[in-house]
Amino acid sequence: MRTHRIGVIGGTGPQGKGLGYRFALAGHEVLLGSRSAERAVAAAAELNARLPEGRGVTGTDNAKAAEAGDVVLLAVPYDGHGDLVASLRGPLAGKTVISCVNPLAFDRRGPYGVPVPEGSAAEQAAALLPGSIVVGAFHHVSAVALLATDEPLSHEDVLVCADDAAAGAAVRELAAAVTGRPGVDVGPLRLARQLEPLTAVLISINKRYRTQSGIAISGL
Repeated sequence: MRTHRIGVIGGTGPQGKGLGYRFALAGHEVLLGSRSAERAVAAAAELNARLPEGRGVTGTDNAKAAEAGDVVLLAVPYDGHGDLVASLRGPLAGKTVISCVNPLAFDRRGPYGVPVPEGSAAEQAAALLPGSIVVGAFHHVSAVALLATDEPLSHEDVLVCADDAAAGAAVRELAAAVTGRPGVDVGPLRLARQLEPLTAVLISINKRYRTQSGIAISGL
């Protein structure tokens, strides 16, 4: 397995912190980014207390995490997503950028997907980052499950969509840090339009059945 230096934009949020932990556990170098470097340092210390010797994460601000990573994960809320991504265009140039952003809203009836002018948050990021390669992945992995155990989440799959074959393959390999096996190639980046709002279905299932559900693809 090739190891990466992974910058996590939004690394103090549940999804970013959970995925950062899994990446570090698998031997990747991880930089947790945040709007507040102080919060990122505190989150990194919390994860480092759990990680075995020789594994670790560093806390910093979003811009430094974007600049330092050779792979960068976007794990931020959709609200304000466009402005944040545009502000990081320079440091993200030439890099593989993974989007696990889910454009969701909530009302009294529960969660639902919201329309995105570009089709999906991943496609919006690709439009804003013409010098980067954007891959959609990790949309459906429960933040709670990521930190609940150190064991691979072998009951589920990471679905990966990409327009660049090499970047897609690299992210599918990276998915093994979470599930213990490569991710599933579901097709081009435009399929993020289906993957992102599907997260609302899983949230609804979790609430009704009091579980942490995931997605597994049969027949492979």
